This record gives sequence, structure tokens and C-alpha cells, in this order.
Amino acid sequence: MTPFAIAGVQMYVNALQPNVDGMIHRLDLLMARFPWTQMVLFSELAPYGPLTKFSLPLRNETVDRFCEAALRHNVWLIPGSMFETAEDGRIYNTATVINPQGEIVQSYRKMFPFRPYEAGVDAGTGFCVFDVPDVGRFGLSICYDMWFPETTRQLTSQGVEVLLHPVLTGTTDREAELSIARATAAQFQCYVFDVNGLGAGGVGKSCVVDPTATVLHQSAGQEDMFPIEVDLSHVRRQRERGMKGLGQVLKSFRDREVDFSVYDRSSGTDAYLHGLGPLAIPGQDTTGAARADLGRDLGGRPGTHQPTGRPANAGEDASAIPGIKVGGTPPLTN
Repeated sequence: MTPFAIAGVQMYVNALQPNVDGMIHRLDLLMARFPWTQMVLFSELAPYGPLTKFSLPLRNETVDRFCEAALRHNVWLIPGSMFETAEDGRIYNTATVINPQGEIVQSYRKMFPFRPYEAGVDAGTGFCVFDVPDVGRFGLSICYDMWFPETTRQLTSQGVEVLLHPVLTGTTDREAELSIARATAAQFQCYVFDVNGLGAGGVGKSCVVDPTATVLHQSAGQEDMFPIEVDLSHVRRQRERGMKGLGQVLKSFRDREVDFSVYDRSSGTDAYLHGLGPLAIPGQDTTGAARADLGRDLGGRPGTHQPTGRPANAGEDASAIPGIKVGGTPPLTN
């Protein structure tokens, strides 16, 4: 066996006040109750909530406090993520991995911001893989990243055995996400720790899934601390012999006879995708039916939507059109 104890913390997140003190308090409580815990994972944007106006530089006093807490408790700590203001002024949704010595070993910028709702947040391009000595290899992705299996494919192809996945989902697609978490564990034969928040941090329903797609824990809609001891030899066994002695999906992908031209942007294979219109928030549809012209230009300008039954006026400003919200709204993360 290769046992390792990981705890998720599902907690209430305030959008207008810092949650850092509450996170450290819960960490202290968790370690007092379950001192055998070796790694702790909080939800996406837990420290400051979903508003980009609270964005900070990558290294800041809050991260220093988390480093001190990890050292004090001798645990690996992933304190969710925070909006990061880079040196060039761009904003990223960034998670930090801290080791038991209180050192930052990795930072990861969310690769797929929840566009078009998570406006004003740039996408990262690097992957996060790190080793826990004498235990195994871990990978980190954030929320909407999991909807794109290519992200987990990249991580598990580098040997990742546990996928750490902080999320902030307060929307009606949470049930779909839970299905994706189970499918991800099965497809890539890995553990998945999917930790959501509450309040401004989500609707809860955090989950832990093993490499056979078995749900080891499912939170409800209240605060929850759930330490789970995983066995990484279980991952290795599944990958060697197949899930429950059946599908050996990582080996099958390795031994594939096809390369996928859709990943070559110049191949033209993805031509259909370019006909779907702009990545924009839908406006009101008075017909109640999906509009085929959702991405059609209004007055010659791409990305604006003319609601049904309203005459087009050339040069009309998008902010004057019902259903279009311009600026000032908090990003809807996922």
C-alpha cells in the first residue's frame, strides 16, 4: 500500500470580505480533529471570493500566512485559488501548492476561465505537476478545466495519480460536473478530489472519486471537512491490469494508431467550430427557442445579439440592448 491522507474543506465563502481568517481557523480545527491528515485542499477563490477587484500579486501577505500555516501543521496545503495580478497587469485565476516546510513548490493559472461569464480573466498555458516524496505524483486543475479532458490527459500522461480540483460552482450545472468528475476518474484511472465552496463560493456537493469511478465521499449543501486516506498503489494496479480488470485506457491511448487532426489548428478539421458564432453571453430569446443567429452581427459588429421582435438599428450600442450586461458584474466562475 501507498497510503496518503487528503482532506477537502467545503466552507462558506464571502464575496465582499476576506475569508482568510476563516480558512486558517478551519485548518486549525481540521488538524486538531484529524491530525493524521497530510494534505488539505480548499475550493476555488476561497480566500477572497469571485470578484477580480480583490486581485493581488502572486506573492503576497496572504500566501505568506498560508505558508506559515502549512509549516505549523506539517501538511501540504492548496488554499484554493486567488485572482492574481501579473506584472503586465493581466489577471489570472491562480492556485498555489505549498509543502509541509512552508515552501511554494508550484503555482498554476487556470487554463480555461469560464468564458464568456468569467470576463476579464486571462488563461494560463502551463500545467501543474508535483511529487510528494515517497508517495506519488499529483496534478492540479481548476474548475472548468475538467470539462476539457485534454487537460487531464496531459497531466496523467506525465504520471499524475491524484487530480486535485478546486471548484467554484454555484450554477445549475453542478450535477453535470459531478458526472464529469466520475468520468474523469474512470477515463484516466486516477483519484479525483473535487472541492466546491458555499455561498459566494458555490453550492457545495464536493466529491472524492477513486480510479474505478467509485464515489468515496459526497458532501451535501453545508460546511464539511472530509479527510480521506487514499492508496496510490490502487491507481498503479488499475493502470497495470485495467479498471476492475477490464479497460486499460491509458495503455490503449499510448498504443493508438491515430493522431487527431483536430488538434492541428491549420488542418481545417475544426471548421464546424468556427461557424458556431462568438463566445458571448446569450441574450433574451422571446420565442423560447434556440436562436440560430445568436452570433450574427448587429449593425456590422460581431458579438452582439439582437433580441427577437426588436428592429435592428445600425450603430446601436450593445449596452442598450436588453439581455446584454456590460461591465460592473462579478464574474460567474466555474
